[in-house]
Amino acid sequence: HAGESGIMGTEEITAIIPAINKARKDGINASGPYPPDVVFHKALNKEVDMIVCMYHDQGLIPFKMLAFETGVNVTVGLPIIRTSPDHGTAFDIAWKNKANPSSMIEAIKQALKMEGKRSWT
Repeated sequence: HAGESGIMGTEEITAIIPAINKARKDGINASGPYPPDVVFHKALNKEVDMIVCMYHDQGLIPFKMLAFETGVNVTVGLPIIRTSPDHGTAFDIAWKNKANPSSMIEAIKQALKMEGKRSWT
C-alpha cells in the first residue's frame, strides 16, 4: 500500500510527501503517494500523465502490461536527457529481422520532446 501513515515504513512521510510538496511549490501538478494497484488504474484511464515509482520492479510489471511495445524508460536527475526503449537488448533476435522498433522510436520522440522543453537557465 502507500505506507499506511508510517506503520509500514516512514519513507512516505520523510521523503515522498516532502518531494511531492516541493514539486507542487515548483509549479508541478503532483499528487500521491498512491498504492501501485490504484495508480496504474489511473494511468490506464488517462487520469495521470506520469507515474514515478520508487523501485524498478514496482513499476515495470504493470507498465509493460500497459505499453509493452511502446514503453519508454526516462532516467531523471541527470544533467543530460536519457531515454531508452523499455526492453532488453534482445541479442537472441538481433540481425534476424524480428525486432520491433516501436519502443526505440518512442524513446527518441520522447527525448526530442523533452529537449524542446528543457530549461537552460
